[in-house]
Amino acid sequence: MPEGVRIRVLRAVHGDPLAAAELTAVLDERQLAGLEPLPADPVTVVPGLLRSLRPEFRSLPPDTRRLLLIAAADQHPVATHAYQRAVTAARLDTGPLDDAEAAGLARATSGGVVFRDPWTRIAAYETASAVDRRETHRLLARVLRGEGEAPRRSWHRAAAALGPSRRLAAELRASAHEARAAGEHALACVLLERAAELIPDPRERPRLLARAAADAWRSGDGDRARRLASHGNIDGLNGLLALRAGNATEAFDALLAGAVRSAERGAERGMERGMATGAEASTGAPSDRTVKGALIEGAGGSRVVFPAAADASAHLLARATEAAVYTGDLRRCREAAAVADRLGIVPPGTLGGLAAAFDGRYEDARDLLKAAAGRCGPGGDPTSLIHASIAALLLGDHTRAAAAAVGAAASARAMGEPAAVPQAMEFRAYAEFWTGRPRSAGAAALDALRQSYATGQDNGACHLQAALAMFAAVTGDEELCRARAEAARTHALERGLGLPAALALWALAFLDLSTGRYAASASRLRALAGFGPGHGHRAVRHLATPHYVEAAVRTGDTRVARAAHADYDRWARAVRSPDDLALSARCRALLATGHDAADHYRTALGLHAGGTRDFERARTELLFGSALRRLRNRTEARDRLHSALEAFEHFGSPHCAAQARAELRALGEPARPQTAARPLATVLTAQQLMVARMAAEGATNREIASRLLLSPRTIDHHLRGVFTRLGIRSRIELVRLLASED
Repeated sequence: MPEGVRIRVLRAVHGDPLAAAELTAVLDERQLAGLEPLPADPVTVVPGLLRSLRPEFRSLPPDTRRLLLIAAADQHPVATHAYQRAVTAARLDTGPLDDAEAAGLARATSGGVVFRDPWTRIAAYETASAVDRRETHRLLARVLRGEGEAPRRSWHRAAAALGPSRRLAAELRASAHEARAAGEHALACVLLERAAELIPDPRERPRLLARAAADAWRSGDGDRARRLASHGNIDGLNGLLALRAGNATEAFDALLAGAVRSAERGAERGMERGMATGAEASTGAPSDRTVKGALIEGAGGSRVVFPAAADASAHLLARATEAAVYTGDLRRCREAAAVADRLGIVPPGTLGGLAAAFDGRYEDARDLLKAAAGRCGPGGDPTSLIHASIAALLLGDHTRAAAAAVGAAASARAMGEPAAVPQAMEFRAYAEFWTGRPRSAGAAALDALRQSYATGQDNGACHLQAALAMFAAVTGDEELCRARAEAARTHALERGLGLPAALALWALAFLDLSTGRYAASASRLRALAGFGPGHGHRAVRHLATPHYVEAAVRTGDTRVARAAHADYDRWARAVRSPDDLALSARCRALLATGHDAADHYRTALGLHAGGTRDFERARTELLFGSALRRLRNRTEARDRLHSALEAFEHFGSPHCAAQARAELRALGEPARPQTAARPLATVLTAQQLMVARMAAEGATNREIASRLLLSPRTIDHHLRGVFTRLGIRSRIELVRLLASED
């Protein structure tokens, strides 16, 4: 069974292995493969488990069963927190709960009744008669009269209904709106599902179910969303679901078509309103054009649709652009840009920046990405913060990228939208990885992977599988790297996802590069040039250029490497990221010879000092040390190689560490086992040593920055470099090291 299906099955059955086995036995081939959602209600497909529990409840006294029924109805499927009030209102004695506790089924606490497990709670409800269940729901509805309790009161009123009721359906719709405004999307979903059951007119059901599907998706219940969306489509929901769990090219087509239809509907409404305002103008009445801000298509060709339609069109177009980016299809990116231009819609900065970068318009891409990355403040819309994190990553600002990703996850949780959390944590993992914390990044990505599967976002999980493959390549776990990469590439090829397919290929190429299989690495990286739906990706090919140049130089194939570097250098100069400029200088060094190469390496290391990609800095030192050895500059070569070795050991990158040791052996010197035994002046740069001494004296980052006329961010970077090179984790350890040297 695929990992994602297994996780969702366990989630659906509350982690019970017997129920999981029973549910799995009734799934069809498409459900087992993850191509169709799981059954609507696991309760109906695990009768064996419930049969085994019912005798325990039927043997209890009636008063005990009634108390357990009230508690169960109060807790599932909507938690209403009204048990104590209901018991008081019904003037019931809670003493009979002792029998339930003696039977090991449930126990009474100050906060209510705690069942042995979720299935025991469900059995307490299912064992009761329909009449008793309706009476219990009416009781709970009567006591739910507090502020903000209307949605839960409506739920119990609806659960007690005997048949269709337009009045109750309208009440449920209003309550769902209130629940949604409070960030309770799961509650809004069940309210709308019940409204669809109670609405007398069957023609109104598809729209209610589509609204319920949207709430299910935002609450993190992907299977429920996919089931409900099959009854109708609203605001491009089916396209969005395809983007997250289906075929990305089909998602693009559906979302783009939805954006155009939405704009056309808005234009039609604008035309109707324009005719009305024309009549008003003839009588001297104020025009709605100025009040609503809506223009209809005129002689000049300008068009602005009404705000609601414009927002919907912009949202759908943004998701369509996202789908195009995921596929890696340049033609689709251009098509989305053309539609945006025709509709007068400006895509979100990050997606517009990516599309511009795809098209080679690097200055435009830089400006759009900078604008998007600037929206990294606390709070705000999770999607906007995720886009800000992506933009900051592309610009080389990993600190800002991590902050935006953490903010996006916090905002998503606060707004009751867990589906956005794994998307945010993916980009936090990238930021941690590039700044030299691959194990921490791997742990974060693994957690996000489970959340992606649990929320039905298999395409997001595919991205994370590829990221984990790269992390495994860096940390030397060859078997895991290949397994993750294979899982990512298999899914990506099936769903037209060029981005994760390319990431997985890059991971395998880096594994080859770090283990000396240069020809294989160069071959894989060349394959990234063949981008297209489900295969490669222009952005990943671009990011992998420094590794490709290294592999190509090792195999003597520099012609294509020089062309690739020229494009990469143009990007680096456009964005002015210290890390990108450093990597471009490293490529230049690899493509040069003799002392010219050494000069370029020194330039690269100087630029790395202002960046945050400490792992790539160590790679630069390794290559520089190797070049110095060939130039017979043994002293500096030794220092550079020792510094690289210590960094790789700190990062937990054994293959790269082995390369550094091999270079040291070629110098005739074994690798030094401990950094602390070496004079700090041979380990740290002059700037790092100065910062380290001030920090050890107790100066804050801001105070050090003031003394050295640098920014606090630069000081923070220098201190992280000091900790990395010395293999320490705190200022206390730094004080001890400096004291021992003195």
